[in-house]
This record gives sequence, structure tokens and C-alpha cells, in this order.
Amino acid sequence: MSENHLNDPHWERETLHQLALATVKERRRSRQWGIFFKSLGFLYLFLVLFYVTGWSEGSTASVEHTALIEINGVIGSDDAVNADAVIASLRSAYDSKGTKGIILRINSPGGSPVQAGIINDEIKRLRKLHPSIPVYAVVQDICASGGYYIAVAADKIFVDKASIVGSIGVLMDGFGFTGAMEKFGVERRLMTAGSNKAMLDPFSPVNPRHQALAQQMLDQIHAQFIAVVREGRGKRLKETEDTFSGLFWSGESSVELGLADALGSSDYVAREVIKQTNVVDFTAREGLADRFAKRLGASASANILGKKLSLE
Repeated sequence: MSENHLNDPHWERETLHQLALATVKERRRSRQWGIFFKSLGFLYLFLVLFYVTGWSEGSTASVEHTALIEINGVIGSDDAVNADAVIASLRSAYDSKGTKGIILRINSPGGSPVQAGIINDEIKRLRKLHPSIPVYAVVQDICASGGYYIAVAADKIFVDKASIVGSIGVLMDGFGFTGAMEKFGVERRLMTAGSNKAMLDPFSPVNPRHQALAQQMLDQIHAQFIAVVREGRGKRLKETEDTFSGLFWSGESSVELGLADALGSSDYVAREVIKQTNVVDFTAREGLADRFAKRLGASASANILGKKLSLE
């Protein structure tokens, strides 16, 4: 401490004043940095929300593009590929002013005939409303049963030479436990009101009448599937005795059989067929809460029905 400070009667007050000013400046600087980082965080969250919610779609809507819709996975009301999501994607693609063509990129083993049928009907309806916008199905690894049910609604189907295509059939699967129950001494006690209420119960012996009724229903849905394929493929389809037997083929063979039109990837179709390499993804993706709610509802339905009909 200098001699001048010792001789100054107000040195303590001055020192405290300087310390207070320094503290205020430091707090102000910290607050400014805090505001900066918080603003940066809010900006990041806004950009993520902007991208996830599709608010940026309006900026690309007027630019010419190929619309892409992914159909990836099992088809079902409680699955990622469901009629609501696919139809919402289709309508968004058609509503976009810059859409020059639509690619349905399919990688699905099949699933619900109801969901596949609803999607097929909506594709055909929208194609009639927008004849200038073609729809092309592009198969990746697999396009079987319900996946193919959707694909035949497109103007053309493109495949990879090693894709799996076909499986035009219907199945209803389940298990029978009567032998195991007998072995372990388990007795089935089932009471119903209605002679067919316990139809195909896995804990009861096979009832020939119920089995015949189930087969009749499967044959009817199979006939619906066949009619949809014939309508979609028309004269391009080269029918054989195996075409509607549930068999499936490689992409290369599917072209020869008229199940598909040509070899080609989504990039190829966008570039060479639609002539628009600017690709915009219109796939509607569900949030976690939506998925949980659907699965909860599906679990309740499964407990009630116990059987699942599928195009797989």
C-alpha cells in the first residue's frame, strides 16, 4: 500500500467503490454471455423444430422437384406404414406446386389388407385428379403381398434386379395348444353366446365348419387382391398358374413376368423418368406419443380379437 493512500482519509471508501464497480461489470459481462448462450440455444431449438415440423416445406413448394414418399416396414394401423400416414404424405406431395412426379419408395414384406387397400384406392383417386403428375413405385429389398398391393396402384413399378417381388396371397396364422394342454392335464373351460363366437380358438380342437368359414373368407380376400393386381397391371401382366399362388420372384424375373416394368432406383427414376433430380421427402412421420397411443389401442384390439389377417 502506497504512502499516498495512507495519507488519504478517503482511501478505504475509494477502494470499496472500485471493487463494487468491478463486481458490477463482471456480473454484467456474465449476464451478457448468459443471454448470448441462451439465445443460441433457442435458435438451435427453433431450427430443429423448423426442420422436424416441415415449416420449411413452403420454401421448396414452388421449386420444381420430385416428391419422395417412403413406405418402409410392415403395413398396419399401428405400424409406421399405415393408411393415415401414407395418404397424408400423398396429399402433401400433390398439394406442393413444384411436384413434377411422385416416387413411392417401397421396402415392405406386407401386412394389413385393409390398410394396403385404402392406400391403393387413394393413390388411384389422386392419380385421376392429377393426371399430369405421374406416380412411380420403386422397390428396394422387398415388395411383397401388401407392399405389392400398394405398388400396383402406381403408373409404373421399378425394381432392382435382386429385389423380392410378389407373394400375391393371404394368410391367417395362429397356434394350437390342445396337445400340450392334454399332456399337462389342463382343461379348457369356455362359455360363449353364439355358436361361432369361439371360432379358431387356439385352446380348442379344430372345428371343420369354422375352418371352412375361415378359408372362405381368405379366398374372398385373395380374389380381391387378384382383381386389384389385374386392374393395376393390365395387359402388362403375363399370368401363369403360379402368379397368384403366393410365390415371389427376383426383380429381374418380375419384369419378365410383367409384375414390374423395368429396373431402376429412385435416383434413376427422378433423373431419367421424371427429369427432376431435386428430390423433396414428403413422408409423414409420427411422433413418439402418436406411436405409443396407436400401439396401446392395437394391444387392446389384439387381446379382444386374438387373430391377425395379413398379406404377408
